[in-house]
Amino acid sequence: MGKISPVTAKYIIHTNIDIEGVVDRPDVIGAIFGQTEGLLGADLELRELQKSGRIGRIEVNTETRTGKTKGTIIIPSSLDKAETSIVGAALEIIQRIGPCNAKLEVTNIEDVRISKRSMVIERAKELLKKMMENTMPDSQELADEVSASVRVMEIVEYGKDRLPAGPAIDESDEIIVVEGRADVINLLKHGFKNAIAINGTSVPETIVEICGKKVVTAFVDGDRGGNLIIKELTTVADIDFVTKAPDGKEVEELAKKEIHKALRSRISGEQAKLELSREPERTSMEFVKRQPYSQSHHSQQFQRPMHRQPSYQPAPNIRRVQISNEEKGAFKSMLEDLIGTRGAEILDSKLSVLGKVPISEVQTALKSISNAHAVVFDGSIEREIVKAAEESNVKFLVGMDSKVRQNETRVNLLTVGELS
Repeated sequence: MGKISPVTAKYIIHTNIDIEGVVDRPDVIGAIFGQTEGLLGADLELRELQKSGRIGRIEVNTETRTGKTKGTIIIPSSLDKAETSIVGAALEIIQRIGPCNAKLEVTNIEDVRISKRSMVIERAKELLKKMMENTMPDSQELADEVSASVRVMEIVEYGKDRLPAGPAIDESDEIIVVEGRADVINLLKHGFKNAIAINGTSVPETIVEICGKKVVTAFVDGDRGGNLIIKELTTVADIDFVTKAPDGKEVEELAKKEIHKALRSRISGEQAKLELSREPERTSMEFVKRQPYSQSHHSQQFQRPMHRQPSYQPAPNIRRVQISNEEKGAFKSMLEDLIGTRGAEILDSKLSVLGKVPISEVQTALKSISNAHAVVFDGSIEREIVKAAEESNVKFLVGMDSKVRQNETRVNLLTVGELS
C-alpha cells in the first residue's frame, strides 16, 4: 500500500467506530475498502488513491469491552477540501464490519496546515524575542557606550600616591573626595570631572595636601564604612563639606539624579564631625542641615554661617499650641519631600497647602495670606522668617534646624530632630 508522509498530508479525517461485536483491525480495513469500492467513481477509488499516495496509511485503533468494539480511524489525505470531505462522508455508509453491525461517524476533518501555521507562529515569536534580546543597539546606545568609554579613558593618576582622579582635578577650585576608583568612574560618567579617590581605608598624604588647597566635599557610601572614612578624613584633613549616598547604596551605583541630590544635601565638615562624636555607634548619619551644591569656583559660596546672638527678648510666659500626632506626621512627611528643593509650603489649619514658594519669598507670601497656620520649608529657621510669622499669626514654623530659641518667640518652632 502507498503511504503519505505526515509532511505532505494536508488533511486528516478523524472517525469514531462503534461495533456491536468483537472484530479485529483487518476486518475494519477490509470493510472500508470493500464497502466503498465503486461508490465514488474511478477517480476517488480508495485503493487507487492509496497507491498513488493521495490517501495515506489508514490507522485503526480499537478496544473491546463487554462484547463490543469501539475505536477510531485516522486517514491522512492530500486531496483538496471537497474530495477529502467526500471520502470522509463515504466512510459513514459502512453499516457492517465482519459479521457485526457497525456505526461510523466522522468527528472532524483536521487541516494540518492550520496546526503547522500555529506552530510556525509560536516559533516565530520565540525567534523574534531572541533576536530582540540580542539585537544590535541603536545609535543612542552606541553613542552612550562610546562616551562612557572616553570618560573612563580620561581618568588620571594624581600625586605621589598615584590616586585615580578626574581630568579637572588640578584646575578645579573645589573637588569631591570619594572612596574608590569605581566611584570616580561613575561621577565622571555623569559629568563630574573633579573627583579623586582615597583608594583605601587610610587617608593618603596626597589627599591631606590637596584638602589644604581646595574646597573639599567628602562623598562616601551610605554604610558604616562611609562613617568611618568620614571620621578619619575630618580628623587628618581639612574637609569643608560632607555628604553620603542613600542608606545601603554605594556612590559607584548612583544615578545622576541621586548624585545631585546627595551633593545638594551636604553638611559642613564640623557638623559631620560633631554628629559622629555624639553618636559614635550609629550606622548612619542624620544630615539635617542642607545647603545647595554648586560647582562654581567662587570660594565665598562655601563660607560657613556665623551664629549671631539672638536679638529677641525671652518670653517665658507665652502659652504654646500643643502639636497633634496628625500635624506631626504631616509636617514630617512634607519636610522629607522638600529636602533638596529649597522650597516652602504654607498650610492652613486643616493642613491644606495654601501655596508653594521658594524660601526667599516666604516673608512676602505670609504678608498676602491671612489664614496661614504653618510653614514647612527646606532650610534653617531665621529670625526674619520668625518675625514675619509672628505678624501673620502663624502657629508653627517647621525647618531643618533653627537659629532662634523657642523661648524667644510665640511661634512654635519645630526641626527635623523633634519630628523624628
